[in-house]
Amino acid sequence: MSEIVYLNGKFVPYEEALVPVEDRGNLFADGVYEVIRFYSGQPFLMKAHMERLERSAREIRLPAIDIEALTEAGLETVRRNGIGDGTLYIQVTRGPAPRNHAFPPNPRPTVFMIARSLARPGKELRGQGVTCITVPDIRWLRCDIKSIGLLPNVLGKQQAREAGAFEALFVRDGVVTEGTSTNAFAVREGRIVTYPEDEHILPGITRRLILAIARREGIEVVEEALNVDELDRVDELLISSTTIEVMPVVSVDGRPVGGGRPGPVARKLQEQYDRLVEKVASGESIDDLI
Repeated sequence: MSEIVYLNGKFVPYEEALVPVEDRGNLFADGVYEVIRFYSGQPFLMKAHMERLERSAREIRLPAIDIEALTEAGLETVRRNGIGDGTLYIQVTRGPAPRNHAFPPNPRPTVFMIARSLARPGKELRGQGVTCITVPDIRWLRCDIKSIGLLPNVLGKQQAREAGAFEALFVRDGVVTEGTSTNAFAVREGRIVTYPEDEHILPGITRRLILAIARREGIEVVEEALNVDELDRVDELLISSTTIEVMPVVSVDGRPVGGGRPGPVARKLQEQYDRLVEKVASGESIDDLI
């Protein structure tokens, strides 16, 4: 059975979902995107993701998006593909136009969505943790926009794979900002330390949820810079994203973190995250948490 794709207001088979060669997403990475998690066919924090998509589109001056209609189309894309546990990918570009750097007059945005199954991270992986490397943060200075221009992220992720690591952490001026597709957190003296939301990191939806969980559990949260030379002295290190949820890091650049095994804060956050997944899978909303 062919995948069903949403493209510019229509649901079409994957093989028929065609985009013009001069779409500005192809030519200039002139677009934004979101990835939304589903559990048992139920959306996980979709409202927050759609609000971030709307913000990203506004920041690059795309025409206004009908978020309500797009949300309904996204849910229908998931339904038509029979997705239980999986993801919905949404991309909006400025649309097709002859190649010219300046905005085209009267742009016709290209809106594309695809839903695919994706299992949750395995218990063994979450229980043993993952390894990371560090790479220079060579990205532009608007990382808060979820842009489809991800070449530095791609190169960093490939470098991690070639090194046998799970993720690469970006380092700018001696400070860890985030991962190529994750946000990063350290645990130091019982407090969670994470880079503050500004133009250097993506304001992760899962990041916001983790901080909300931490505060609810009585764990102090500090949003401040974390120097890369401190990583082997923190008690724990974690990374998060929509797809990997809460993942402990046990070594960076070959040096162990927190004794080389996941710690109690990571386990507590994972347990609370699992409970929220169960709630969503049963049809409850957790939108009010963040």
